[in-house]
Amino acid sequence: MLKVKRPVPTCVLSDTAPPHTSGGHAVDRFVEIGSFTKVLTGTALTQLAAAGTLTPDDPLDRWLPTPPGTGITLRHLADHTSGLPRLPPGTGTPRRDPYAPFDEAALHRLLPRLDTLTLAPPGQTEEYSNLGYAVLGAALTAAAGMPYEQLVTERVLQPLDVREVTATPDPARRLLAPGRFGRPRTPWTTTGAILPAGGLWATPRAVADLVTRLLLERRLGPPAPSWQTAGPLHWHNGATRHASLFAGATEDGRWVVTHRLNARPTTTDALGIETLKRPRKAT
Repeated sequence: MLKVKRPVPTCVLSDTAPPHTSGGHAVDRFVEIGSFTKVLTGTALTQLAAAGTLTPDDPLDRWLPTPPGTGITLRHLADHTSGLPRLPPGTGTPRRDPYAPFDEAALHRLLPRLDTLTLAPPGQTEEYSNLGYAVLGAALTAAAGMPYEQLVTERVLQPLDVREVTATPDPARRLLAPGRFGRPRTPWTTTGAILPAGGLWATPRAVADLVTRLLLERRLGPPAPSWQTAGPLHWHNGATRHASLFAGATEDGRWVVTHRLNARPTTTDALGIETLKRPRKAT
């Protein structure tokens, strides 16, 4: 039986080429941005620090009921050097909505024994950690005295004049990956404790505004420690089961946002890098 190759819904925004969409993708529909959420969490950290609410070197137990003396600071959580593992214990397989069991109650049950979960002493090795960002988000909300989404809105989105970012988009504006017979695939549950690590939705044009206003215009100061770096490039990606994103900017002013549905994250990253290498479009 001949297997029909389905088109991959794709959106590319960049200063090197005109906007490109295909396969039903759109710049104004809300899509999962996965771990790009960490950029907003990290920026909330820097903004709370700038306001004097906290310092990045605060010990974690200042804000959360974790064992004293773990040595873990907010900065360690933000730059993935806390020693915590990549995933929270007890999360399921990707095909079974892995983060659904990890609600606020589950996180708070972990906090008193957080020292038993570390894989290395804090500050010694880098280990990309969704669990670390879930804990960081909880610490920031405790310090700010407000829920995570309100914190990000007031401290990051409103100062940047970006509106199309949310944890719960209007279903009429959500763009989901097409599944068998064209039916939309069900997204993961990411509104629980994992939200600060990878649960936000945004339109591609909102992500583009975040990239340019945070990295190029630097409206909120130097890039937050959540950004990844590779030479002159600041970048971050994100992936859920059916959606993947790559976004970044270089020191010479080039920037790109790529978002795809039903595509491997590595190919989405590669498309973003390839787009950055193109000559700039004429203005």
